[in-house]
Amino acid sequence: MSFAAPPRRRPGGPPAKRRRSPLAITLVVIAAVVVALLLLAQFWTEIMWFDALGFGNVIWTEWITRGILFVVGFLVMAAAVFSSFAVAYRVRPVYAPSTPEQATLDQYREAIEPLRRVVTIAGPVVVGFFAGVAASAQWRSVLLAINPSSFGEKDPQFGIDLGFYVFSLPALRFAVSFLMAVVIIAGIAALVTHYLYGGLRLGPVPAGTPRTTRASRVHLAVLGSTLMLVIGANYWLDRYSLLTATNGGSTAATYNGASYSDVHAVIPSKEILTGVAVLVALLFVVAAVRGTWRLPAIGVGLMVVSAIAIGGIYPAVVQRFQVNPNAQELEADYIQRNIDATHAAYGLDDIETQPYDATTEAEQGALREDADTTASVRLLDPQIVSPSFRQLQQNKQYYNFADNLSVDRYDIDGESRDTVIAVRELNLDGLGDGQRNWVNDHTVFTHGYGVVAAYGNQPGPDGQPAFYEGGIPTQGALTDKGYEPRIYFSPSTSEYSIVGAPEDATPWELDYQADDEEGGQQVNTTFPTEDVTAGPSVGSFGSKLLYALKFGSQEMLFSERVNDESQILYDRDPMTRVQKVAPWLTLDQGMYPAVVDGRVKWIVDGYTTSDAYPYSTSRPMQEATADSLTLAAQGVPVEMPPEVNYIRNSVKATVDAYDGSVDLYAWDTEDPVLKAWSDVFPTSVKPMSEISGDLMSHIRYPEDMFKVQRTLLTQYHVEDAGQFFSGQDFWANPADPVASGGANGANAAKQPPYYMSLQMPGQQSSAFSLTSTFIPGGNTDREILTGYLAADGNAGSTAGEVAEGYGKLRMLELPRDSTVPGPGQVQNNFDSNPTISEQLNILERGSSNVVRGNQLTLPVGGGLLYVQPVYIQSAGGTAYPLLRRVLVAFGDQTGYAETLDEALDQVFGGDSGATAGDADGEVESEVPTAPVDGGDGATEPSTEPSTEPSTEPSGGTTPSGDAQSRLNAALQEANDAMTASDEALKAGDFTAYGEAQDRLQQAIEDAVAAEKEIESAG
Repeated sequence: MSFAAPPRRRPGGPPAKRRRSPLAITLVVIAAVVVALLLLAQFWTEIMWFDALGFGNVIWTEWITRGILFVVGFLVMAAAVFSSFAVAYRVRPVYAPSTPEQATLDQYREAIEPLRRVVTIAGPVVVGFFAGVAASAQWRSVLLAINPSSFGEKDPQFGIDLGFYVFSLPALRFAVSFLMAVVIIAGIAALVTHYLYGGLRLGPVPAGTPRTTRASRVHLAVLGSTLMLVIGANYWLDRYSLLTATNGGSTAATYNGASYSDVHAVIPSKEILTGVAVLVALLFVVAAVRGTWRLPAIGVGLMVVSAIAIGGIYPAVVQRFQVNPNAQELEADYIQRNIDATHAAYGLDDIETQPYDATTEAEQGALREDADTTASVRLLDPQIVSPSFRQLQQNKQYYNFADNLSVDRYDIDGESRDTVIAVRELNLDGLGDGQRNWVNDHTVFTHGYGVVAAYGNQPGPDGQPAFYEGGIPTQGALTDKGYEPRIYFSPSTSEYSIVGAPEDATPWELDYQADDEEGGQQVNTTFPTEDVTAGPSVGSFGSKLLYALKFGSQEMLFSERVNDESQILYDRDPMTRVQKVAPWLTLDQGMYPAVVDGRVKWIVDGYTTSDAYPYSTSRPMQEATADSLTLAAQGVPVEMPPEVNYIRNSVKATVDAYDGSVDLYAWDTEDPVLKAWSDVFPTSVKPMSEISGDLMSHIRYPEDMFKVQRTLLTQYHVEDAGQFFSGQDFWANPADPVASGGANGANAAKQPPYYMSLQMPGQQSSAFSLTSTFIPGGNTDREILTGYLAADGNAGSTAGEVAEGYGKLRMLELPRDSTVPGPGQVQNNFDSNPTISEQLNILERGSSNVVRGNQLTLPVGGGLLYVQPVYIQSAGGTAYPLLRRVLVAFGDQTGYAETLDEALDQVFGGDSGATAGDADGEVESEVPTAPVDGGDGATEPSTEPSTEPSTEPSGGTTPSGDAQSRLNAALQEANDAMTASDEALKAGDFTAYGEAQDRLQQAIEDAVAAEKEIESAG
């Protein structure tokens, strides 16, 4: 027999205590102070930021919940592992049997014994730390489980309120998984310790000798029984999780929810396996009492066999031999559950669908009943005209506009006008290297200035945007109403700024440089920190120190511009601000500015989402919201949940561009998820009644939610389970025909939805809407139109009250044998039309480039009308696009003219019956334009072909002068023929138009011939 003795004490008594070095103590104290300051610089400054915005309860609730969960997770895991080590060591046999196995283990025991205390303490601490981190990450699930809300609807399988699945089930599943991990790790610790100290033997033992001591047997049996109970709970919860699982392997399309085989085979098998797990747990208890492992070993074997046979083989047999041969009939009820749940979860249950037998024949006067829609057709493409805004309204190099501008509507002279609007944001990158220093970056250039707005349906002088608000200082229709033009908070403002100054100090924050007639002086301002809170105060030495550490800026400690009145502004991107104060929201990517109640407000749509709504189909939100614009956008993408099967636009958020204040307004007051989060953060969300009438008039239907809905509607416009099973009527969202790469290919970017004012068939009046189209799905390259979707985005203008029609989804379903061209076909018709292609090619032969704008689709004239603006910009130098032509298509008829009104008349037999917004030609901008500093020589695109002879050698040889002259003359003749064509159309003289087209064709042929001669001569 060997003796497992504890280590002996060293002779001579305890060692003498060493004197601690004062230097070491000092260094430790200094290190502790430094670490404390660095932690405070990160954490306390966050508290100051939240308090400045009035959302201190959010950060404290999150941190306290995370802290409690970390402590609970740490203690549960660490205590379980430590107790396993301690119990196994304490009950170890004093005399281990003298066997070769134990002789080998003696060596390990002697090696480990000096480190035993360290291992038994450090091991639980380490695993406890990771367990605490995992638990703290579940703070959202836990808070929702503590504050659940009823959906008022029960699932069709178990008859349980849907709130159980959304709020309680995720937390229960985590708790069971966490406990399973705790028991397994504690069991491993117990097994290792018992084996090492002789309580458990794996090698040969004498007949009749137990492999475990009584104490180790009891210990291991308790752990085994607990593990079986946890596994049983996991099996029981699996039944509920089946209601969100993906099924449909035998159908044309996958769907979510329990299928026939799940309901009739898998769920019963889970219940049986739960019973088996409980039975095996009891057998472990019996083993602890009776001293034999035979019964639990048999039980575990039975459980494994049951899991394979009952949990795996039986459902597979049912699926293959019963369901697959009769899938359409047997799966029908469960597919219908999926359809109904998906409609409810995504807000598709109230969609208004109507057949639309669209005509492709353009008849004279067909647009007479759609006069309002025709007059509002937007010609200004917000994704193209940003360079024009920069060149004409940026004013200074330290300002800038976003690449993608926003579409909104404003009441101008008593009339609602679709508007393209942009905020003049601060752009420190525009400053020269000599101007970049700490003082300028953080105290002088602190804000942007004003907004710029242009009419959406009218071009300005020479194809420029028709601005009705702009300039510095601001002037125009919005300024006349009065608003604060200073923009301290905007998406591109990434640097922190320090604002505020003593009352008697000379202002140093730059507003703008006045014109010479105003004295040419720099106009400065001081942010009124004594009256307005825009950020944390940095007046005290402590706050200066913390922020100096946070931003690595020693200047903050010594600059006289950081004073008792100073506030520091950071996290100035509106999306960042909303996400921080509402971490439970998923934010829309389509943030937009609006001039509201005398301020510029950034409006952000917030969604409550879930992936646990029973039977609803899951979709990756990032994938569903991707289109040609989001893929081309620069910057940090919005964080989105990987999968959702429930979404509500529950919150409308605003961020004040002047003081950075964030307001969250409850929008979908019936949303149970919003109710739950409102209980968690009771002061965060304001009631809808506090939304002003001015703000209400600028609220619109959210883009990302619409994109998710249109993605679902490619399949879920089919409401019959039998038709859904076959999948033969599924649709697709068309690729963007003007995006890079063309419209073909499985990976082509989707065409984005477009905001516009229109009146849908059956609608009583025009409304600001978000629209999209559908084409056939499946493996086909035939792109005809199958459907048209519009969401009513007009929220009204009454304070605290949403207009009746807001959010209404209207779907036009075209006949199955429709021949209405889709966006790709229409673009092909534009590009292949001889007249259009020849004229555009002529425009590109000079020093200009042609840029095709967004292709809008409108259900007017009994069919579908396509409108596409065409911009021309310089091929070199400072280029910015100007609206020069408009393309129109109706059926297979196309029109191409300088104005939309003329193009419509071309398509509709000389008289469309309606007047477009540009019928009166170009309108003068109501505010002056001012090219950016250094941009006075900006090159406007030329619509005239070059008549200058080429001076560049080609292959070392100068081309023939006669051929070059003929080319120049042909190009000039083509230009004259184009002008004559336009004039003939305006006069309605189609004979003259035909003659001019003949001249154009001949001129093109002459130009091509001359160009070939030049190339051959080279």
